[in-house]
Amino acid sequence: MKVLIARLNHETNTFSPVATPLASFDPQYGADGYRAARGSRTAAGAFIDLAEAAGAEIVVPVIAGANPSGRVAAAAYTHLTDTIVEAAVGCDAVLLDLHGAMVAENSDDGEGDLLARLRQILPDAPIAVALDLHGNITQALIDHADIAVSFKTYPHIDMYETGEHAGRLLFEMAAKRIRPVIAWRRPPLMTHTLCSRTDEGAMARAVASAKAAERDGMLAVSVLAGFGLADIAAPCLCVIVVGNGDQQAAEAVADRIAAQIWEEREGFVYTSAPLEVSIAEAARAAQGEEGKGSARRPVLLLDHGDNCMSGGTCDNMAVLHAALARGLDGIAVGPVCDPEAVAALIAAGVGAAVTLPVGDKVAMPQLGVFPEPRPLSGTVAAISDGEYVISGPTYTGQRIRMGRTVLLDTGAAQVIVTETPQEHWDLGIFTHIGVDPHAARFLLLKSRMYCRPVFVPIAKAVVECDGEGVTSSRYEKFPFRKVDRPVFPLDRDTAWQGVDWSRP
Repeated sequence: MKVLIARLNHETNTFSPVATPLASFDPQYGADGYRAARGSRTAAGAFIDLAEAAGAEIVVPVIAGANPSGRVAAAAYTHLTDTIVEAAVGCDAVLLDLHGAMVAENSDDGEGDLLARLRQILPDAPIAVALDLHGNITQALIDHADIAVSFKTYPHIDMYETGEHAGRLLFEMAAKRIRPVIAWRRPPLMTHTLCSRTDEGAMARAVASAKAAERDGMLAVSVLAGFGLADIAAPCLCVIVVGNGDQQAAEAVADRIAAQIWEEREGFVYTSAPLEVSIAEAARAAQGEEGKGSARRPVLLLDHGDNCMSGGTCDNMAVLHAALARGLDGIAVGPVCDPEAVAALIAAGVGAAVTLPVGDKVAMPQLGVFPEPRPLSGTVAAISDGEYVISGPTYTGQRIRMGRTVLLDTGAAQVIVTETPQEHWDLGIFTHIGVDPHAARFLLLKSRMYCRPVFVPIAKAVVECDGEGVTSSRYEKFPFRKVDRPVFPLDRDTAWQGVDWSRP
């Protein structure tokens, strides 16, 4: 059995000004791709383990993934998908580690268009895909995949397990032990990422229903929250049910879970507080901690409006300047992505007193935001290569390379400035350059969710701050033009009882 295994991951924020060329994917081809994926805690890593256990011949055309950003460059999308499609000739089965929310300059449905091309070449071969929980699913993906399974956790810690699930079903299908059928529903519901965490609320209940349906006999049931910051036809939540030969039973499960979600649709909508209200809340939380006379724990300020893992520029300074204007101090912040400032600070050298503009240099023209850089004054406290190793639980053991990194101490704030946008996977983002996050009064993180397993346990309180970035939860800021209407919550006042969404 000859099995194609590939990874092509990108969550596209079509409003983001951050470019996505081929280099952003750091593609690894052939044997290099195989080595990069084998043993990794990814779906592709699970695919390889399963294929090797089955004694299959493995073809790995490419392993590629980029941080969320703007539309994928047409040349990059064409090259990467051509690489996969050309390698599929002569294969008996296909296992794909995809995100599900890729939008390219030349494709609004990156994954669906790829699968259509693969199905044309391999009309009878089993095709299984592992998907991110935030995928925007289309009819094309459903039509051309035999098996589709998504993560059940957010923050995501089950990438490998999802791949194992999808891959196991593919090999059972190939052996004719199961006969997969797919049913799906896509309510007109654009969720907010902050309401897609799987440990609480409506999303937790939806995932629990999916797991219960699997225990009751469905081969796989997935709830995908979707990714709303994409101006495509339907950046919406969906339910995918893989049944075993009984289409009617699968349809009934999809109907039931979709109806449950729609009934709880308000639970998938996040309402942002004004930034000044959030900063005042953080100030009160810090005072409450100090008033107890206990050991200090930091208050987390989560700048989810400029989140790296949703396509943020990571250079918007609205939250920091609001905190400084309020008189907050003891702030550890970063990383702020500003290669120009990094170069200037390194040229000044450790110990130098400097005044220079930091951040607010990347315009967001689709949102009509053209920030004016404001100066910070302080001392260059440290310079590093920007590398550390993640201790877990997400991407455990992976080495992070942030580019050259500088610590600017302004007195009230210790500002980490990097050459690239970064997510807060680990305390190492601070400790690698000599900042003790436990000692801060406030930790200002450009993060929504991935920071939480590591940073919440050391924190006194968590305050979500919606600044002026391109990953804001205020959908009213975004000029959606392609989205099919009506859709909730953009059209909250629609008479929904008259709208039939029972089929996508």
